[in-house]
Amino acid sequence: MNQNTPLFLCPHHSLSGTNALQVMHGAADAIVVIDERNRIVFFNAAAENLWGYTQSDVIGQNVSMLLPAGMRADHDAFIDRNRSTGVNTIIGTSREIRFENRAGEYVAGELALSMVTLRPDNRKYYMATIKDMTGDGRRRNLQGLQNTVFRALSTDMTIQDVADLICRETETFVPDTAAVLMLVDPDGRLRILSGAGFPRRYAAALENVTLSDADRAILVRDPSRAGAMVWESYYSLALSLGLHHCRATATVSPAGKVTGIFALFFRNPGPVSDWAETVVSGCVPFCGVVIEQYEARQHIAQLASYDPLTGFLNRSAVQDVLDKLVGQPGDHQFAVLVLNVDRFRDINEALGHANGDVLLKTLATRMRALTRHDHVLCRSSADEFIIALPETRQDEAMRRVHTLLDGLAQPVNVSGNHITPSLSVGISMFPDTGPDSETLIGLAETAMRQAKETARGTCRIATPAGHGTARGRLLAGPALRETLARGLLHLHYQPQVRARSGQLYGVEALARWHHPLLGNIFPSRFMAVVEETGQAEIIGTWSLEEACRQIVAWERDGVHVPTVAVNLSAGQFRERSLPETISRMLDAHDLGPQRLTLEITESVMMDENEDTMAVLRAIRTLGVGLSIDDFGTGFSSLSRLARLPLSEIKIDHSFIMNLEHNANAQALTTAVVGMGGMLGMTVVTEGVETETQKALLENLQCDVMQGYLFSRPLAAAELARWVRDRQEQQHKI
Repeated sequence: MNQNTPLFLCPHHSLSGTNALQVMHGAADAIVVIDERNRIVFFNAAAENLWGYTQSDVIGQNVSMLLPAGMRADHDAFIDRNRSTGVNTIIGTSREIRFENRAGEYVAGELALSMVTLRPDNRKYYMATIKDMTGDGRRRNLQGLQNTVFRALSTDMTIQDVADLICRETETFVPDTAAVLMLVDPDGRLRILSGAGFPRRYAAALENVTLSDADRAILVRDPSRAGAMVWESYYSLALSLGLHHCRATATVSPAGKVTGIFALFFRNPGPVSDWAETVVSGCVPFCGVVIEQYEARQHIAQLASYDPLTGFLNRSAVQDVLDKLVGQPGDHQFAVLVLNVDRFRDINEALGHANGDVLLKTLATRMRALTRHDHVLCRSSADEFIIALPETRQDEAMRRVHTLLDGLAQPVNVSGNHITPSLSVGISMFPDTGPDSETLIGLAETAMRQAKETARGTCRIATPAGHGTARGRLLAGPALRETLARGLLHLHYQPQVRARSGQLYGVEALARWHHPLLGNIFPSRFMAVVEETGQAEIIGTWSLEEACRQIVAWERDGVHVPTVAVNLSAGQFRERSLPETISRMLDAHDLGPQRLTLEITESVMMDENEDTMAVLRAIRTLGVGLSIDDFGTGFSSLSRLARLPLSEIKIDHSFIMNLEHNANAQALTTAVVGMGGMLGMTVVTEGVETETQKALLENLQCDVMQGYLFSRPLAAAELARWVRDRQEQQHKI
């Protein structure tokens, strides 16, 4: 139809002209005509089929009801400009459009627009002809997603991001759905790879599912049975979360191994469309490729970080782990053991390298059995092993070593030869022996060699290189006084994030000292020097003053940090003048008391000294927060916890590290969260490093999280950038 095609209007602006109307009404393509007020005055049978509305539903309504949601608000103004200016940028053109029909299904069409002016009143009517391209459009979109996925896999884009892309695009193809891509690990357990829009409670339930061998055999024969496995047992939970249907299918490798499940969950209680079924089956092939790539990259990472013979970490990987242990905040200790198999060269030469490997594998298996799940195991060379014992003091490390030596010394049958292994062990301790991973390993190796020279099968404790511990403390004391005098000590700040909203709760201030001669001296070491040299009060006062100054500086730059937590020594809480000092600082910087939190250790908590209790009560009277740090690692009394004027409990990182696999850690965390809530205290969890830990803590209704998942400790300027970047991301969401 062109602009000269006659249209006949009745007085009420509905179309007339019997023959013309019959032709238009029976046209194969959808036809919609609107009047000068953008009201629909004609809607043929093909349009009814395309949108799912009847004529009575739409005649007289504004045409925006048929448009994509994002275009409705501006459509009238756009058409009015076209009418008033006479500049036709859309008439006589055609383009592809996408919208939702009445059932909420995605529809694609090719739109052509015409305009006619009717005399005698010169009214302008627009006619839209829409050719249904839904099938072609859907195929193009699935093909486009597949191409995008394959291109992404050839770049540095992470597998997580590619999986997120698939789920996000699928949810736009089928509105009002939640897509989730799951991995099936070698033991048959489901793990969520992607599913940002998927309810966390349902995700947590699925991650407790383990497919049996029979289940996996069924999925190999019929991948669509995956829907029943992730739906039928959770139907009541699904309904409570607003989910009404599920369509899922398994991904099966060419070797016949079930590698994953792709599922689409529907919030609309209506029937599931054929298109939705097509999307699920259409996504499965490239979901399978994504999972294969994920497994390949995991295998490469395994090869890069693990010893293939024993499955232990290699030397490079264990140094990374030790660096993390060294960098953890707070006053903590850990042990590094270096174990060397005595006369291993003789065993290799006598029995051959293959039998030597059998001995090493047997020793590795015994080491796993003789150590805890949080101990770090490494094979650093042919006959040498490294074991890191987190949160371990020297006396406990010695007990562990004797247990290891006894267990490893049991005879081993190697090709009919009964060999009684002997291992020599060197022990280094952080922070007393060394301040970094290289020093700790090197000194433990030196101690191990000393053990070999004097009495094989025994252990030795390392001493610091170049000077003893006492000399190190003598050097560090004057150096620290010089650092304070020159203003070289500074604070880093680690963000604390609210679990429910993701907003910034506050930061923990952590002292940092890099000496030009002694190098990096970690807080757990120099704070001991502070205590011994009588500088605790000076350092504590400096930290409080610096924190207050920095809060004001951030505010001046438009960065709001709600509160800063400062660590003070146990002795400082016995100083009766501490509350007055804090009050004076807050007044000097014009800060409210809620902007400051003081962290106390469990030793302060257990201190029955009246001065300590009076200071704690006075600080809370000011309105300054009090937080007990590293809760759960000492001998805290619950009755005393209830009596203390605390505002916050911090769960120690050692519990969070084991949270994913240790029922006791989960039970303790649950208990502390519940106890904190009953006592009106905020519960902060330290050491959160993985999304799984984060999800578990959110499920446990923890208040605040802190850890490397969100950020490492940052210098003041870096923290400001982190806050701004996070605010921008949240605004985009």
